[in-house]
Amino acid sequence: MKQQQKKWLVVVAVLLGSFTMILNNSMLNPAVPQFMEVFDTNVVATGWIITIFMVTMGMTVPVTGYLGDRFGKKRIYLIGLAIFVCGSIIGAFAWNLSSLILFRGLQGIGGGIMMPLSMALIFEAFPKKERGLATGVWGIASMMAPTIGPTIGGILLETTSWHYLFITNAPFGLLGLWFAWKYLPQSNANKNVAFDLKGFVFVTIGVGSILFALGRMSEIANLLTFENIALLLIGVLSLIIFVKVESSAKQPLLDLSLFKIPVYTYSILLTTISSVGLFSGIFLIPLLIQQVYGLSAVMTGLVFLPSALFTGIFMTVGGRILDVKGARGVITSGLLITGVGTLAMGFMSLETTLFFIIFWMAIRGIGNGLSSMPSTTTGMNAIPDRLISRGSALNNVARQMSSAFSVVFISIFYEVRRGHIFPNVDSLQQASIQAINEAFIVVGILTLLLLPIAYLLEKKSKEENLEQVSN
Repeated sequence: MKQQQKKWLVVVAVLLGSFTMILNNSMLNPAVPQFMEVFDTNVVATGWIITIFMVTMGMTVPVTGYLGDRFGKKRIYLIGLAIFVCGSIIGAFAWNLSSLILFRGLQGIGGGIMMPLSMALIFEAFPKKERGLATGVWGIASMMAPTIGPTIGGILLETTSWHYLFITNAPFGLLGLWFAWKYLPQSNANKNVAFDLKGFVFVTIGVGSILFALGRMSEIANLLTFENIALLLIGVLSLIIFVKVESSAKQPLLDLSLFKIPVYTYSILLTTISSVGLFSGIFLIPLLIQQVYGLSAVMTGLVFLPSALFTGIFMTVGGRILDVKGARGVITSGLLITGVGTLAMGFMSLETTLFFIIFWMAIRGIGNGLSSMPSTTTGMNAIPDRLISRGSALNNVARQMSSAFSVVFISIFYEVRRGHIFPNVDSLQQASIQAINEAFIVVGILTLLLLPIAYLLEKKSKEENLEQVSN
């Protein structure tokens, strides 16, 4: 088999696993009301089905860099995907809410192992000049799955039962395992890598506590509860101690010295802050389509499809531009397009057509495609190849934390503003759409404020590439 074919089969292998994992997670969102009915419980308890995955995944991610280096990336990736598939299969046979939450936690552990190693495996297979397109193709999984997942989940719930939300993972997961076993290259295990136990303890407590607290903050009343404030304080304190521990560790669990590399730091800043823009659409559009316009969950999924399609297309376009011409221009252009598209979504009314929403969501998709994965790839290209696993793990920790915070930020903003607006307008629908408009405007402005960071990322990346060429 040709070398070029082998490299792309690596992308296919990790894409299958990533897509299956992300798709399953998004398919479960519309099932929460049915789980409440099936298990005869309230929304807080049922919400743990979603929250536990986020928490266990976030707590697992920091250790994957060590595991991949110590035992080999392929072996650990296969173990992670196998754990996820097992969690899916036994999840279909859950007999009560507690058992389902336990199996979802198992899925989260598998996902936490898979995601950082997916990018690390691609970076090992491709040289720097080809990584943009490769990660762009792989990134389609992370963008397409969340948008089509709720639609597929809604259809399965209407035509079958909730068990099939888990059963459908099995064939795709097993196919992903076969591809990974057959086509992922063997990576050498480094027996000289030491495990940073202190760092592991503090980062696990820190990340777990913060994600746990954020997962409980679905409304304004949750913000100031003693439990959530205590969790946040414990989490922040643990991460502060973790930073101090890592600065003196000979072999740190997460190599924070990577932040001394400007391109990598700018990339992390972009991906974390721009998460607010990405998750604003994922959170607000279902509210707009279902609560304001009274349409179905299936229609919500159809509204998302063009956006997901354009995101996928322009991820590959952006990746190709990155490989051929470098980062200069592609990331700033993507952010500018995203910002304009997001601001346009802030001028809707009860008479706004679905075409208007679909059009501007598609524009946002183009911008996200051009900016998201190229910025991550540029940052990862700037770090030494021997630290790719650690850099990918650190990147994923930042993504997990920022995505959880983004959902809380947008949901609290929406709830507070709708409550303030409602007494002064004619209907709850009018209050809802005005709050949604304001949320999009805030996020659009925030996105445009990222342009200087994107410019610095592109400029610094070009300077470093010129230095490498001259040397």
